[in-house]
Amino acid sequence: MENAALFLHGFSIAISPLNILAAFVGACLGLIVGAMPGIGSLSGCALLLPLTFRMNPTAAIIMLAGIYYGNMYGGAFSAILLNIPGDSPAIMTALDGYPMTQQGRAGKALFAANLASFIGGTIGIILLTVMGPLLAFIGLKFGPAEMVSLLLLALSSIGWMLGEDPKGGLISTTLGILLATVGMDPTTGRGRFTFDSIHLLTGIEFIPLVIGMFGFSQVIEIVINRQDFSFLGGTKITIKESLLSKNEVKAIIPVALRGGILGTFVGILPGAGATIASFISYMFNRRVCKNGDSFGTGVVEGVAASEAANNAAAAGAFAPLLSLGIPGSGTTAVLLGGLLLWGLKPGPLLFVQEPDFVWSLISSMYIGNLICIAVAVAIIPFLVHLLRIPSGVMAPIIMTLCIVGSYSVNGNMFDVCVMLAFGTFAYFFQAFKYPLAPFLLSFVLTPRLETSFTQAFQISHGSISIFFKSPISLFFLACFVAMVSVPLLKKYVFHRQ
Repeated sequence: MENAALFLHGFSIAISPLNILAAFVGACLGLIVGAMPGIGSLSGCALLLPLTFRMNPTAAIIMLAGIYYGNMYGGAFSAILLNIPGDSPAIMTALDGYPMTQQGRAGKALFAANLASFIGGTIGIILLTVMGPLLAFIGLKFGPAEMVSLLLLALSSIGWMLGEDPKGGLISTTLGILLATVGMDPTTGRGRFTFDSIHLLTGIEFIPLVIGMFGFSQVIEIVINRQDFSFLGGTKITIKESLLSKNEVKAIIPVALRGGILGTFVGILPGAGATIASFISYMFNRRVCKNGDSFGTGVVEGVAASEAANNAAAAGAFAPLLSLGIPGSGTTAVLLGGLLLWGLKPGPLLFVQEPDFVWSLISSMYIGNLICIAVAVAIIPFLVHLLRIPSGVMAPIIMTLCIVGSYSVNGNMFDVCVMLAFGTFAYFFQAFKYPLAPFLLSFVLTPRLETSFTQAFQISHGSISIFFKSPISLFFLACFVAMVSVPLLKKYVFHRQ
């Protein structure tokens, strides 16, 4: 009851004109930043942090929080319309969102993304409200051994993505793992496969790679095959025509609920973040949905699975930040820096010493989430105007976005070269019918898996028993063994019959 009273008091603070304005500005900026390839929530919050220095701490953090979860909404826009994920959590959104655009269903894809984002974000905020400190302590239970087991389980889901050509999928997965090992060895600190290039010491940058594989490969497709980019012809898309049917809403809701719950719990894990949450949610829902085999061909469930999870993860990331003072991602590290600048000390005592601040921030997320979906739905008719631009004009525009987005990551031309190289690679890769999704999943998960493996063995002095001591680790390992063995057992039983 005490928390309920504090929440209501915080809500009364959050609805003050200044705080509502801060939430509105943050949400709108987040949508814009998220839709611009290469910037992302981390760079967006870092660049806009100085704007909040003259604001009071509550309004300032409300604005930055709005930028964070608004970014999750915005990333889907360019992913769906241009096949260029605005930020890495929107990668899985592009797998179904862009095919829907090619099918003339861009409005429905955008509406599905917004609806799923709202549901997932609301679930994340509700869980943060009800059990914020508990969520933080659950996150602390995930040490290196638990993360290894979880990531092994996530990697086992690659088997669901191999489709009719397992060999091609395995080659794609292997290439992703190999390229993820480029850079500094997490144990020795020595360079691996860097070819004496200082640019490769930190590994291959993910954002230029993704922009190239999705965006620049699309430019090559347009130029070589003279692809017509005007998918909508002369039709006029309105909000009414973008609304989902009852059957589509019924299909989205359970996917968004699963993605929201899963994304929240992944979001509280140190180092996991919204990107891994969207990957895991997409693969999990692909496994459990009746039409899971249709994922990747342009189904609303695929869009919903990714978008619900990344928005929920953004909300879940605030649990360890506020309750323990532990940032789970680069963006929350920027938010932590802001809190410290304003004289606030995140940790177990923050809920006691600064209840007005904590509960007004949590309350403002509900308002910001409503603002995000209202603005995002309202601009759908304007967004789809992009698709009426002739391909001869659109190709240079996409190319410019690719170059600017890649360059903005580190401010050097090497990342632009990475983008061009992987764009060319992706075009030929897909031309020979090799899937990109296993490559991306293995590339994302391998560095975190390698680091956790190293840390686990350092803690246990090389003993493998560390993976069997924790109930959490044992549970995920059991799931991993089941995931790997059940298909083999089914195949064996089928042949026996």
